[in-house]
Amino acid sequence: MESGGSLTGRLWSVILAGGEGERMRSLIEQWLGSHKPKQYCTFVGTRSMLQHTVDRAASLTPPIRTVAVVAREHRLDAQSQLTRQCVETLLLQPENRDTAAGIFLPLTYVRARDPGATVVIYPSDHFVYPESRFLDIVRQATGVVESLPDHVLLLGVQPDRLEVEYGWILRGVPVPVGTLDAPVHTVRAFLEKPSAAQADAALSAGALWNTFVMVSKVSTLWALGAKYFPDIIGLFKQLEQTIGSTQEGRVLDAIYQSMPRKNFSSDFLQRTPESVAVMELTGVLWCDWGKPERIMDTLRRIAKTPAFPRTCLNQSVAPLSVAEGETSMIAKV
Repeated sequence: MESGGSLTGRLWSVILAGGEGERMRSLIEQWLGSHKPKQYCTFVGTRSMLQHTVDRAASLTPPIRTVAVVAREHRLDAQSQLTRQCVETLLLQPENRDTAAGIFLPLTYVRARDPGATVVIYPSDHFVYPESRFLDIVRQATGVVESLPDHVLLLGVQPDRLEVEYGWILRGVPVPVGTLDAPVHTVRAFLEKPSAAQADAALSAGALWNTFVMVSKVSTLWALGAKYFPDIIGLFKQLEQTIGSTQEGRVLDAIYQSMPRKNFSSDFLQRTPESVAVMELTGVLWCDWGKPERIMDTLRRIAKTPAFPRTCLNQSVAPLSVAEGETSMIAKV
C-alpha cells in the first residue's frame, strides 16, 4: 500500500464480501449450473450485489479509501467485477475465521494508512432501496459519529414482520445529536437468533433489525477490539507492522493459522451495548437477501422481475442456521 501521511481523519469504506452464501446454494446452482456466492450474482438488473454495494460506497469515498474483503478462492470472481477505478485495495482472506477477524482485517489496513479515520462498514449481500435515501442516512451517520466519537453507530430498520434469523437491537433513550432525518438512540441490548417468543416481544417493544451497516472511528473499534478480542488484535498488530513489505503475505498466512473464531455480533456487540448507538434507517426498504423467498418478496414490492427463472425457486432449500463469515492477502484489482 502507498504511504498515507496526508490521508488523516478522512472517511473510508469497508465492504465485507467474504461469505459463501450457503443458504442460497440450491437456487444459484439451479440457475447458473454451479455455485457462486450470492454477492457475485445479479438477481435483478445488470449489477451484482457486490457491484451495487461498491457503487453505493463510491458515492461517499474515492477508490483510494475503499477496501473490499473477499475469500481468497473467490479472487477471480471479485476481480472480474471490480476495477481500481472503484476499489483500489482488495484483501483476500486465507480462511474464514468468522466475522470478528473479517472486520478487523480491513480495519488493520485502514488504521495503518489513516489512524484518525472514520469508517463505514457495508455487508455486500443486502438490498436497499432507494439508494439515494440510504446514502443520505449514512452521510448523517458520519456526522453523528463526530458527535459520539467513542461509540460505534449501527443502522437499524423498523421490522415489518416477526423474524427469528435477523439480529434485533433493543433501543434505549434518545440521543440529542442535532437535527436529523432519522432518530438516534442508545442501545439497551442486542438479541441474536431469538426464539419466536423473544422476537415477538422485541417487535412489540419497538426494537429494530440490525442491518450490520455501521459507522465508527477506526480508533474506537480498535480500542474495543483490544478489550474484547486481545488475541485477534495482537495478531493483526503483527500484520500491520509488515504492510507494504515483502513479508506481508507470509505474515498474513501465518496469523490466520492461529486466528480465533469470534463472531462480531455475539462476542462483541452483545457484550458492549453501552459503547453502541443505533440510528434508524427511515424511508428505506432493506432486506438481507439470504433466502430466495426474501428476494422474491422484495422484488414484488418494487415491481421488478428477477434475473433468474422463477422455476429455480421450486427446489430451494430451507435456510441453514449458520453464521457466514466475512473476509485476506492484499491484491490490487
